[in-house]
Amino acid sequence: MARHRSAAPRRDDFAANKLQKKLRRQTGNAIVDYGMIEDGDKVMVCLSGGKDSYTLLDILLNLQHNAPIHFELVAVNLDQKQPGFPGEVLPRYLACLGIEYHILEEDTYSVVQRLTPAGKTTCPVCSRLRRGILYTFARRIGANKLALGHHLDDVVETLFLNLFHGGRLKAMPPKLKSDDGHNVVIRPLYYCREKDLARWAEHRQFPIIPCNLCGSQDNLQRQVIKRMLQGWDERTPGRVENIARALRNVVPSHLGDGELFDFVSLSADADSLALLEC
Repeated sequence: MARHRSAAPRRDDFAANKLQKKLRRQTGNAIVDYGMIEDGDKVMVCLSGGKDSYTLLDILLNLQHNAPIHFELVAVNLDQKQPGFPGEVLPRYLACLGIEYHILEEDTYSVVQRLTPAGKTTCPVCSRLRRGILYTFARRIGANKLALGHHLDDVVETLFLNLFHGGRLKAMPPKLKSDDGHNVVIRPLYYCREKDLARWAEHRQFPIIPCNLCGSQDNLQRQVIKRMLQGWDERTPGRVENIARALRNVVPSHLGDGELFDFVSLSADADSLALLEC
């Protein structure tokens, strides 16, 4: 019996080590594939207190110690003054890591509640306000990259949200320059599945802070899409990954956007027509 009890932790440690290597590999590959982080970069890691952003910071810190280049990491959380938000949790956690961090306090909650019509989701207004504050602060501290915790599932969900409700073939890019050209947003978890991030967060026992502003809304179409993808994972494993892979293998000539491919000028080669006449 003693041997059986001592074997369990070893199996758990092996599984955790395997998961960490997987997340490190996927994150490292995304960083290299899209040129997300370069030598001398100052990366502002945006923390929400959720599993995704905790894992993002954790993996980036791990990669930083072994990377062949030098880059800085600065953790930043935006306290939006949501009722009941435990403001002490993130400072306590970040202080233990011994890295530079900042807690920004902006009452966007009241603004969002005032500007969002009854029955509508708060996400559009909230995201615009949050993005503007973080962009401004990044410039203030000299950070040239903003790292967000969006993952593969977020990317695919956004694709279907735009397909079903916006009539656009559009998802989340791995790397994005802001409209004013002053900021570059990166998504190092671009290749990572949400279920793996959840497992890692549980293993690491991150002090998760739930988002009561948007996560509890019943009318979020994203939640509908999320359930659809979860159903596919159960019935057809690999489908979600294939959809994500398709976003990296686009063939404009087989779609219908005339700005991406010149359909109007498309015609048969003159030499081919001459051969047919013969």
